[in-house]
Amino acid sequence: MEAVAKFVEGRTFLAKGGSNHWVTVDTAKEKGGGGAGTSPMEMVLMGLASCTGLDVVVILEKRRVQLDNFDIQVSAERAETHPKVYTKIHLNYRFTSPDLTEKDAERAIQLSQDKYCSVSKMLDKTAEISYEYEITRP
Repeated sequence: MEAVAKFVEGRTFLAKGGSNHWVTVDTAKEKGGGGAGTSPMEMVLMGLASCTGLDVVVILEKRRVQLDNFDIQVSAERAETHPKVYTKIHLNYRFTSPDLTEKDAERAIQLSQDKYCSVSKMLDKTAEISYEYEITRP
């Protein structure tokens, strides 16, 4: 796996991974950036949500569960001093499905957290990761 980050100006970078897709990375204006892109720490949370989300979708597909809508909201706390790593991360899995059971949701999330999501496994070295889920019927 490879990635590159190319300096543009100010605090802005263009970053690209092996999939050859460019993303804009920046920091907030109050931190000296231009606010032109997603911050690196936001990308970490987005990577976590996407990683576990992909796992859950694949697991539920194998169970033949119909998902009408699915998203994961992530909230996090960071250390007060540098390096300001994440210390607490909370995931809220929100499903809309006519047939998803609590047992299947719990199993899929647990498998992702304990076995499959590499981002989660990296982050749990510094952060306490918790989760909850909601199931809404269409």
